[in-house]
Amino acid sequence: MADFTNGFWNAYIALLTIIGILGCAVLLWTQSTAKVKIDKDGHGQTETTGHMWDEDLGELNNPLPRWWMWLFILTIIFGCAYLYLYPGLGSYAGKLGWQSSGQYQKELNVADAEYGPLFEKYLHQDIKSVAADPQAHAIGERLFLTYCAQCHGSDARGNKGFPNLTDKDWLYGGSPDIIKTTIMSGRNGQMPSMAAALGTDDDVRNVAHYVLSLSDSSHDPIKAVFGKAKFGACAGCHGAGGIGNQAIGAPTLNDKIWLYGGGVETVMETIRKGRTNTMPPFKDFLGEAKVQVLAAYVWSLSNDETKVAQK
Repeated sequence: MADFTNGFWNAYIALLTIIGILGCAVLLWTQSTAKVKIDKDGHGQTETTGHMWDEDLGELNNPLPRWWMWLFILTIIFGCAYLYLYPGLGSYAGKLGWQSSGQYQKELNVADAEYGPLFEKYLHQDIKSVAADPQAHAIGERLFLTYCAQCHGSDARGNKGFPNLTDKDWLYGGSPDIIKTTIMSGRNGQMPSMAAALGTDDDVRNVAHYVLSLSDSSHDPIKAVFGKAKFGACAGCHGAGGIGNQAIGAPTLNDKIWLYGGGVETVMETIRKGRTNTMPPFKDFLGEAKVQVLAAYVWSLSNDETKVAQK
């Protein structure tokens, strides 16, 4: 990317822009006068475009309408004034020094001044209490739809590779504090490829059937027996019997909840290739106060916050 940010590209863009404007002006000038041909006898004849209808009806190459020409001229003048005042010519910042990032930051500052005290109030409350507040719940829902729904779905029921947030099955834990930590710092879950550790492709298939047997999903009992002996390579993370390990985000395998799907081929693909899931951190982007409200909303999706309010 460094090749596209040096001085050459700034000059290149500025030059192309100027040439484009000058080209429009030249085109306008060439079309501003009538084209007349002088024959050998000195007689003038208006030039045509070469288009003919009904054998003798020709299209004259007359100048553009004056109103259209003036509109074009005003457009060129406006373009030059705009490029003088605002960014557009390479690295030239414009006479006014306007920047889209500065405009965005200005809008953020206005919003923070208006809503900052409200979020600050929720920051000093318990997350469960925030979840029980109808106003905070509505704000949290809007935050979720803006920043989280793209992956977890607008109904928070997840997508392939993105967890369902409405049940009580959590990779790292579903307590209010852990949910807040997840949103603040993000998560980076990695399962390495286990194909080499297990051996042959038949071993991979057998382990897949054993994994499915843990949740009583459709499987081949005989292959599951052979796979049990090889599952020891997986038990270090998923635990004996596939109970999972929230400390490292290793999912539970003895339920029927699957992040990528619970078919034999899908489980085998996971074992062969491994999986990498990344959730970005929102601490710097949203700030702790907004994350507090968002975490309260996410926690409420799998908990009845009205019961919390009654306590």
